[in-house]
Amino acid sequence: MDTERSVRSPGTPAVEDVAHLLVRCLKAEGVEYVFGIPGEENIRFVDALNDSGIRYVLVRHEQAASFMAEIHGRLTGRAGVCSATLGPGAINLLLGTADATTNSTPLVALAAQGSLRRIHKESHQVIDLVSMFAPVTQWAAGVHCPDAVPEMVRKAFKTAQSERPGAVFLAVPEDIEAARPDKPLTPLQIDTVRADAPSPSQIARAAAVLAAARNPVVLAGHGAARAGASAALVQFAERLNIPVATTFHGKGVFPDDHPNALGAIGFMRHDYSNFGFDTADVLVCVGYEIQEFDPARINPQGDKRILHVHQFPAEVDAHYPVSVGVKGDPSQALDSLAAALPEGFTWDTGAGEKIRSLLAEELQYGRDNNAFPLVPQRVVADVRAALDRADIVLADTGAGKMWMARLYPAYEPDTCLVSNGLSTMGFALPGAIAAKLARPERRVLALMGDGSFLMNSQELETAVRERVPLVVLVLVDEEYGLITWKMELELGRHSHTRFTNPDLVAYGESFGARSYAIQSADELLPVLRRALDDDAVSVIACPVDYSENLRLTDKLGALHGPF
Repeated sequence: MDTERSVRSPGTPAVEDVAHLLVRCLKAEGVEYVFGIPGEENIRFVDALNDSGIRYVLVRHEQAASFMAEIHGRLTGRAGVCSATLGPGAINLLLGTADATTNSTPLVALAAQGSLRRIHKESHQVIDLVSMFAPVTQWAAGVHCPDAVPEMVRKAFKTAQSERPGAVFLAVPEDIEAARPDKPLTPLQIDTVRADAPSPSQIARAAAVLAAARNPVVLAGHGAARAGASAALVQFAERLNIPVATTFHGKGVFPDDHPNALGAIGFMRHDYSNFGFDTADVLVCVGYEIQEFDPARINPQGDKRILHVHQFPAEVDAHYPVSVGVKGDPSQALDSLAAALPEGFTWDTGAGEKIRSLLAEELQYGRDNNAFPLVPQRVVADVRAALDRADIVLADTGAGKMWMARLYPAYEPDTCLVSNGLSTMGFALPGAIAAKLARPERRVLALMGDGSFLMNSQELETAVRERVPLVVLVLVDEEYGLITWKMELELGRHSHTRFTNPDLVAYGESFGARSYAIQSADELLPVLRRALDDDAVSVIACPVDYSENLRLTDKLGALHGPF
């Protein structure tokens, strides 16, 4: 007999266990998906998700779950949620959790833990998870009291979705998951964080610096995209005729086909976009964070004046000496800054046209190059031709990312996704699943080297089983090409970067994916278009010739600016 039920007076709400209370709190936070793998110690939580309205996406590796949560959080602005059991399952969540923090992306990671009666001692699968996650999260804690669940979940999401988003970790001991609070509890009310308007004194000081500038340049980071500042950036650039570059992470926040666009900056060598900064005396950095790109690359002497426009203060760096920090909503700050300058006040730096011309020449070289294996410029050109302006491509870390990040024209925020803070490999396939779930109306392409593909290729099964249509373009060179590139540049030789692959077409088909092998340069674009239009999971194996890598860096090394 259920004793609790028998003594409860009529109309008194039931006291539910922590597992069900936790799910109700997630539901109140607007969580739509939980990505993970169940374990013995969190079976009640996984069971409680049934009929909750939250979709549990079973993955094949917890690392993939963390990447899915990260990309879902990046595209929606709401914390993505990943879940694992204790010990090894929780450890596998660590990479994507760290990636989310370094990419300023909201994520909440949940893991089981051993019961309270054994976490103080050596015990099966028990390690100090909170201490392990603390360095890579904004907050990490263990839930040691059933009554604390509503407060801790609210704090987790509030922290993850703060002015500077990031990851949060909560460990739930197995006995706490099964326990019940002392009384019925409800989720706490959500208090939404909104950026303040910048102070008039900050705007006045920033306007004075900008008015004295000879050659100002805007650098837009992903913080501008998170803040929805694209329209304000365009208006600011047009009003003052200032050139605008983006970080790799901020690609698309300023459209690459705009006359003031300088392209993306972040390449390992002095690229075209860098020349736009060489003669700049004032940098207007909007939503830029130092982990996106080393400021020494654009301010090597530390002598340029910097206006830091963001929702939180800048990190301290010798090459990022902030003259004025404008804290608040970036759109309001840009509008106010432009309005504070005299009517008709503009500059004519002239660098953008030449830089855009050089990038366009590279893309045209790719379109016209029929070599096989394909040159990377051809791959970039064909991917751009196959995707619509709002479609999403995830460029995994490797040589392919370098070509995509610097050369692929992006026109809207978060349409070309890279890992820029941690630059981890293996995120693009699981990330593509989350991207399609977050943006089902858009077509999604994961562009991966064969090295990164084999790191999380098991998630093809997840995509097929969950009926999430997407395309995986695998660039095949049987080498960790970016490391070879770096070794050749700095050492004049390379070693220990070669490997072999399975038959990638047969491999993709074994998961139930439609698979294609590119056998000539003119096959890639039609195959891409066919696969993107299919309501299916597709794998395209495309051989690529990365001898273009050294030719590019040699060419860049011979260039002389400013333009």
